[in-house]
Amino acid sequence: MAKKRFYHKGLLFTCTECGQCCSNPGGYVSMTLQEKKALVAFLDIPEDTFEATFVEKKGADGEIYLRSRENGDCIFLKNERCSVYPVRPLQCSTFPFWPENLKSPYRWKLTAGYCPGIGQGRLYSQNEIEVVLKKVREARRAGAESSSEEDQ
Repeated sequence: MAKKRFYHKGLLFTCTECGQCCSNPGGYVSMTLQEKKALVAFLDIPEDTFEATFVEKKGADGEIYLRSRENGDCIFLKNERCSVYPVRPLQCSTFPFWPENLKSPYRWKLTAGYCPGIGQGRLYSQNEIEVVLKKVREARRAGAESSSEEDQ
């Protein structure tokens, strides 16, 4: 029998577009090569210009990390709004439903401390949450596998 999750009755969330999740000193935004290509196309700039302007580093795990501003804001945060919202990376589009935020009620409450949309808006069912979690885990696993293949 599956373990009963603290969110078995669902969780309320609505994006208030406050930009708090995009303003996290010490945080980072990782993206896949496909996400990078989508951003390059959306911005309509050459790939090398994108890399020089927006890429902080390439991780050993095969992921690419977006540059942050000195204050910790995402480089694409403009006037508390995401300037690349239609093609934002999966990491961004799945917040706050990340595995680390859903480990326990305590972790969810910590996340709610800086995300005013938690506890408001529509009710996401356990099934909807599990679908997002699966998507995040698969993407993370794919990133780890692609980096191990590159190492060989």
